[in-house]
Amino acid sequence: MTELNLPSINYSAISPILIMLGTALLGVLVEALVPRRWRHVVQLTLALLAVLAALTMVVLNSDERIITAGQALAIDGPTLFLQGAILVLAAMALLLIGDRSVERGGAFVAQAAVTAESADDRRQAEGRNGLTEVYPLTTFAIGGMLIFVAANDLLTMFIALEVFSLPLYLLCALARRRRLLSQEAAMKYFLLGAYASAFFLFGVALIYGFTSGIPGRPAGVDFATIHAAVSESPASPVLLFAGMALLAIGLLFKAAAAPFHVWTPDVYQGAPTPVTGFMAACTKVAAFGALLRVFQVAFADASWDFTPVLGAVAVLTMLVGAVLAVTQTDIKRLLAYSSIANAGYLLVGVLAPSRDGLAGTMFYLVAYGFSVLAAFAVVTLVRDEDGEATHLSRWAGLGRRSPFFAALFTFILLAFAGIPLTSGFTSKFAIFGPALEGGQAWLVIAGVLTSMVLAFPYLRVVVMMWLSEPGESTPTVTVPGGLTSAALMIGVLATLVLGVAPAPLLDLAAGAAQFVR
Repeated sequence: MTELNLPSINYSAISPILIMLGTALLGVLVEALVPRRWRHVVQLTLALLAVLAALTMVVLNSDERIITAGQALAIDGPTLFLQGAILVLAAMALLLIGDRSVERGGAFVAQAAVTAESADDRRQAEGRNGLTEVYPLTTFAIGGMLIFVAANDLLTMFIALEVFSLPLYLLCALARRRRLLSQEAAMKYFLLGAYASAFFLFGVALIYGFTSGIPGRPAGVDFATIHAAVSESPASPVLLFAGMALLAIGLLFKAAAAPFHVWTPDVYQGAPTPVTGFMAACTKVAAFGALLRVFQVAFADASWDFTPVLGAVAVLTMLVGAVLAVTQTDIKRLLAYSSIANAGYLLVGVLAPSRDGLAGTMFYLVAYGFSVLAAFAVVTLVRDEDGEATHLSRWAGLGRRSPFFAALFTFILLAFAGIPLTSGFTSKFAIFGPALEGGQAWLVIAGVLTSMVLAFPYLRVVVMMWLSEPGESTPTVTVPGGLTSAALMIGVLATLVLGVAPAPLLDLAAGAAQFVR
């Protein structure tokens, strides 16, 4: 009999992934077996406990530097840092998702639950329409993201891409108050995501073909094999360049970089606001984690070839995000174009050829994640009888009616603009400094100029909130439940602390900025 060579697996190192995927499967059983009135509490508690357990294992594995599961997963400094970032931000997003008080008309409760006349009718409507399947979908997505940033070969990365993308397509369609807009957004995201996945998979095939053409070396799509093949300097690198281009399309789509950004404003606007925050924070961490590993590990020796192209993409992304943000009249679309511009700034960090560039990019991902989740937490609170009031004209005079929450949102917008003593200033400095030292001055100049342009729409919202008189249509800020309050205050405090005292996180990122090969 032929003896099977099973891959060696370090189960402790990959335990965060196993915890999240196992909890997702358990959540599916909860949907089938637990009575409706208990599902919300059970599912939310289960998801938060899983995130906490996975985060604990990430901390316990902080000294691991191995490649396991048959060379499929790399557990190193960047993997553990980014997995920790995903889990912390996902916990904040779960707090937003879990706060579904009927009085506020939570994002996942149907209109029938809000307009029911009696308490019994309200509870029945909530039981019929409360979408508790959002929790296993979210935990599946988190598990896929944890694999995505740890993937050490392109096929594992593709599988992880699908594991976290498919739940996101469904989550985008769960906004009950804006049913048609939400379903349209989900359909756009699904179709464009399918094309992006196809490009990525075709790129995997071309890279495999490229590695098979190197004499004396086995073909493969793991990053060590690709790196060795690239270092051979082949005479005909057509397959290499074509494969790199197609892989970049698939990854830049998830990162919301131009010209692959067109899905972002519609999806951000149509998806439930807590899901939008989850995507804006966690998906960006996962996408850039994969970009960093692909281009700084597998294709590191081809940096002279891809840097000008990715640099042009970064400049275009910054321009598109900054200029089109000026024209927006919806707060969620404004934050979407802000996210696009920030993807351009992050690409500057990806192209900074040093450990400081890698550390700065990881710091930026964490700082931006806290700020953007806090921003969407405020958006969920500005409501009227029809639900969230996202049109900018409705925010006029909000500072007079709800000065505390208007002040918090003002602080978050100033952080997005990169004002000193906020995390936005520190994070931009963390990526622009290494890029300038690495000879990428043109990218830094583009980043500074577009940051100045992008400050205008942020300040316009600030002026509208504080210097305009409230009108009859100006909504009020609903007093948040405990979960939304917790998420909002965590985000605001992190934005302040990372602006005033960023050294601990910067040192942690610097210590983790070393890939295992």
